[in-house]
Amino acid sequence: MDRTVLALTLWQRLESWDRWLFLKINGHWTLPFLDSIFPYVRDPFFWAPVYIFILLFVNSNYGRKGLWWSLAFICTVALTDGIGSKIFKEGFQRLRPCNEPDLAGHVRLLLRHCGTGFSFVSNHAANHFGMATFAVLTFRGTFKRWIYVAYAWAVLVAYAQIYVGVHYPADVLGGAGLGVLAGVLTATVFHRKWGTIQLEQQPR
Repeated sequence: MDRTVLALTLWQRLESWDRWLFLKINGHWTLPFLDSIFPYVRDPFFWAPVYIFILLFVNSNYGRKGLWWSLAFICTVALTDGIGSKIFKEGFQRLRPCNEPDLAGHVRLLLRHCGTGFSFVSNHAANHFGMATFAVLTFRGTFKRWIYVAYAWAVLVAYAQIYVGVHYPADVLGGAGLGVLAGVLTATVFHRKWGTIQLEQQPR
């Protein structure tokens, strides 16, 4: 078996596993309670008060450094969203599971609309893992282990994307990887200029 055939066989097997896991999460590992809350969990408007609180907290407590932190935080989201949409989605052009003809009748779509965009990668996962990574790397000196709750938040949002029927597991894993890389990049740039935000630091 030559390398091309082997690579194709491996890709088909991975895609098969991806669809199997999607159908399990979306159609079998379900609860009525989760059906009612996960459409909100993956909605950015649902989390808007959290985003606003984070930015207000940082800006009110850390002065100029907080302003630059907020700018870097927003840049992280812009970076993941732009790369996810323009490079990955347009490059792979993978159909969302709720738009996939082969899965017609097998997907539980818990939203009003499936969406017309492509599936790989999940921008929701990329954005939230980017925000979480940036926050962890810049605030771990302040909040210690508590800051890692940000990753639980990102996992919840990413999982909700699969549960409601708009993304495959591979989409959210790819988005998570993109988000982590973007968060590391923006946190590195922030560290070079400002360092980490420490608990004992006084507002400027």
